[in-house]
Amino acid sequence: MKKVVSVILILATMMLSACSLLDEVNNSLDYVNEAKSYINSLSDFAEEAPQLIQDAAVDPEVKQDLENQLNTLVEDINEFNTIEAPAIAEDIHQDLVTKNEALIDEINTAMENGELALEKLENSEIINTVNDVTSLLDSIEKLEL
Repeated sequence: MKKVVSVILILATMMLSACSLLDEVNNSLDYVNEAKSYINSLSDFAEEAPQLIQDAAVDPEVKQDLENQLNTLVEDINEFNTIEAPAIAEDIHQDLVTKNEALIDEINTAMENGELALEKLENSEIINTVNDVTSLLDSIEKLEL
């Protein structure tokens, strides 16, 4: 009887361990997908921004659109920074958060009293910082393996 109980306890422990491992894998995959989506949206902005900045200099409607995109970008950055990264991705996530904070600072510098100052945006390092963030995509994709 003791052997049967011991076997049942061992099997139950193994099943719980497997469930825990499966949860960690699922959390890692969810994080990777969310991080990839976030970085891809930053990359899209970096591709569009130079032309938008040029157009915004002559078209107030485009300038307003660019300002709205920057405000949305700050919201997205803040939301991403609050994600709880799985243990396997903690270092990469911290790198992303650090770069994101620099990006927010640069965006805030380009905004004066809530309005976009194009000359500050043109002279900012926003695009370079976005490219720094997107450079972490390879590291994030390796977490899927």
